[in-house]
Amino acid sequence: MAALDDIDLELLDFGTVEPKEFARIVRDLPARRIAEFMNGAQRRRVLDEVFHRMGTLFKPESAGRRDALIRWRITAGDEAPDVYETHIANGACAVTAEDTGRTPQLTLTMAAPDFLKLVSGNASGPALFFTRKLKVQGDIRLAGGLTYFFDIPKP
Repeated sequence: MAALDDIDLELLDFGTVEPKEFARIVRDLPARRIAEFMNGAQRRRVLDEVFHRMGTLFKPESAGRRDALIRWRITAGDEAPDVYETHIANGACAVTAEDTGRTPQLTLTMAAPDFLKLVSGNASGPALFFTRKLKVQGDIRLAGGLTYFFDIPKP
């Protein structure tokens, strides 16, 4: 798919890309392009957009009355990880773009390209976990059900 390989990711406004299109882009881009991009200066911009959308893609009926703080540690090479927290409570998902110092029920650590594949429906959490690309600390049952709380696009 040469046309997709030619996309200038640096100029792409991810805020205007619909979730299904985002999932398709992640699916169709060569792994090396995703890795290069997510190890570059635009990583934080993309992560901010993905986490911003979590609130709109959250399915409160699936989470029920759950109250859980999830810390996401997104790694890129030798740099300090980008840290986000999602707090699921009272039928909503609130996102904080930092470590709040609160104790999470679950901490998920993964490389930025694997995170993009997970949130775009192009990888499964269990597959990433069993191949050691996803590290889980805390409530493993919460980790196993987390994808059901969001309307994850299908590429």
